[in-house]
Amino acid sequence: MEASQILIAGAGGLGCAWAKRAYEKCGRGADVVLIDADDSSLTGCESAHVLRLGHTLDSVGCAALPPLAEQRMRGLAPLARTILEDVELVVLLVGLGGGSGTGAAHEFARQARQSGAVVLSVAALPFDIQQTRAEIAAEGLERLQNNAHITVQLSLERLARQAREKGTAWQMGAEWIEDLVDGLVRTLLRMGLINLDLMDLRAIVDTEGGSTMLVGVGRADEPEEILKSAMMAPLAELDVSGAKGCLIQIEGGQGMTIGQVETVASMFTAALDADAQVILGARVSDDLHDSIRVVTLLSGIDG
Repeated sequence: MEASQILIAGAGGLGCAWAKRAYEKCGRGADVVLIDADDSSLTGCESAHVLRLGHTLDSVGCAALPPLAEQRMRGLAPLARTILEDVELVVLLVGLGGGSGTGAAHEFARQARQSGAVVLSVAALPFDIQQTRAEIAAEGLERLQNNAHITVQLSLERLARQAREKGTAWQMGAEWIEDLVDGLVRTLLRMGLINLDLMDLRAIVDTEGGSTMLVGVGRADEPEEILKSAMMAPLAELDVSGAKGCLIQIEGGQGMTIGQVETVASMFTAALDADAQVILGARVSDDLHDSIRVVTLLSGIDG
């Protein structure tokens, strides 16, 4: 694949912030599009495509109005179609519970899927005390799940708790998202010891049932810590045991051995269904030194 065939998309304020950071993390190895009604979300990334939900002179945003954002996103379909023309994979980032992201995300996912792209989405869910936003988010999540191939549910509650432990701001502390996007981009763009391609990705996302994505990072000689890192992801509660489809990319420094790849792969696939389809990729990357990063896509999850 080429960089132009992968698109990082941010919908709404939080989604746009994360999309810009993920774009920088992966060394601009993909294209990026920012979707919002707020001009402040659409700046700070000169090379980004911009889909503004409303005219630049229109002062009416889409706060708490998902139907308005959806309508405006639908009106931008001709422009979105141009951006999506050569795209094979969309990684869509959104915070649900507001107007712009909740309304535009599922409509953009629909348009992307209609264009033939695989759509992997990460949707942040509101804090527990935000009941009104949670109700808005629930409807938006269902519609996003119906349009994206995979929708990962990220818990802002867990993300904020982990950020407090690190002494960072939760809004900008989503290293997990950056590592996930960077890992996906590297998986499909760079040659490796064992290569993965878009056909492998499609084979897994087409498995019926629930789905999610995990990313774990740790020292090459401490595989248990890598698995623990993945299990500590700020995701909503989901039992991944018994998954029937698994794409796993293992990336490490120059010293990574085949034995380490096998050990890590075995740990990450131990809880899968006995007849699960497992597709493995492995790559050496100089910048990881003595670390290993694992990106896993799971599908066919019951319940």
